[in-house]
Amino acid sequence: MDTGWGYRVASVGGVAALVGLAVMLVNNGAVQATVSTAPVLARLPVDPPTGAEFVIEVALTVAVVTGAFVPLYKPRPRRILDIVALAHKRTFVAVFALAAIGYFDYTYKVPRLTLVLITPLLLVVLPAWFVWLRRPEARSERAVIVGDDLAEISRVAHAARETDLTLLGYLFSTQANMGARSQSADDQEGTTVEAASVADGGRELHISLEQLGGLSRLEDVLVTHDVDTVILAFGETDRAEFFGALDACYEHGVAAKAHRDTADVVLLAEDDPGTLVDVDIEPWDVQDHIMKRAFDVAFAGAGLIGLSPVILAIAIAIKLDDGGSILYQQERTAVFGETFDVYKFRSMVEDAESVTGATISDEDEGGVDPRVTRVGRVLRQTHLDEMPQLWAVLSGKMSVVGPRPERPEIDADIQHGVDDWPKRWFVKPGLTGLAQINDVTGKEPDRKIRYDLQYIKRQSFSFDMKIVTRQIWKVLVDAAAIVTDEEG
Repeated sequence: MDTGWGYRVASVGGVAALVGLAVMLVNNGAVQATVSTAPVLARLPVDPPTGAEFVIEVALTVAVVTGAFVPLYKPRPRRILDIVALAHKRTFVAVFALAAIGYFDYTYKVPRLTLVLITPLLLVVLPAWFVWLRRPEARSERAVIVGDDLAEISRVAHAARETDLTLLGYLFSTQANMGARSQSADDQEGTTVEAASVADGGRELHISLEQLGGLSRLEDVLVTHDVDTVILAFGETDRAEFFGALDACYEHGVAAKAHRDTADVVLLAEDDPGTLVDVDIEPWDVQDHIMKRAFDVAFAGAGLIGLSPVILAIAIAIKLDDGGSILYQQERTAVFGETFDVYKFRSMVEDAESVTGATISDEDEGGVDPRVTRVGRVLRQTHLDEMPQLWAVLSGKMSVVGPRPERPEIDADIQHGVDDWPKRWFVKPGLTGLAQINDVTGKEPDRKIRYDLQYIKRQSFSFDMKIVTRQIWKVLVDAAAIVTDEEG
């Protein structure tokens, strides 16, 4: 992909040309006469413009659509799904703008039939154009090394030289435990690895690679050097550094690799025989990814709308119970180790943790806790206290199915005893998961991580549906048990 003015000129010119051709095509008399036979379109007048009116229509449409696509003209690596989604969003913005112009000023109105016909056409050709521009050039893959371990950087550099990768340089973490010198165990050339400070906070290694800076420059380097692959060289899968690098690769559509001996087995693509193995930063295939997100939106939207009377009743019940706040806010760990705020219906007395000094896991639902209110006990037994998290699903911070998110401080404590715990951060957290339907909570981190890793390896849309079905059944059984106990 061209990262300079060539890309900008090509993207702008391509959009303008494609839009102009699309307007000419849909204004063809034969085309409009044919589509007007469809029942839905029969009511729209067929009147292809001519002369100056046609020129104005083409120029206006080209100007509006070209202007709407400004965010896509910046040369920035993106995943194909992100390119398509952004192109669709900008197309709809342009179409609504054209409709608004026609509504307020008839002189420059684009006919409704033209708008109806041009919309699906642009939704296909414009994303295809930007995906084509994003295609890799006919050259060897350009790679950079990113890490916090000098010996590991040296080792992967030697491994990369045995591949078709073109190494451009390296970025070194400012958080690494720096020593004056470090020697790679399998440095066949006996190269001494030495570190020294540089202006932007990175470290300069005295090996035959260019210093590109610290990790703060990673996203800039991916763009300016048109990087195809990032090779991870971290001593440990550090939450802030390792997952931050993976996040940058994910957002920019860049492949990631790691040395087989140190790579996290959960992240590896299957059947990779090389020394530098692929890190599967997006394990969902395109169809499952789209279906999963569509299900998340449909499930959360239907839940918030359909259960709005229940939500209102719960809010009133909490207020009548003790007069305190309705919602309870907590910070949780999200995908790639980032954090976000979740909301639940308050099921304990106000400031329960500060009063007792205790730290309670997200899923401490067993036993009788005196801090749990009368309403809260029912909410926990029926899982209705989780309902406000549907908003987090709708906004994309959570999914319906995934590892249950914990608080950052609890994650930090569990990490010391469960080495694989950070692997959960590789996928988006969920309302329910494989551990939840098997009644395993954060109190049993060793068992919980096994279920979470099993989900990560088996994840698919059909597997999600099985988990959701079992969770709904569990909720119904729990609700029935409460009714039975009250009647008894």
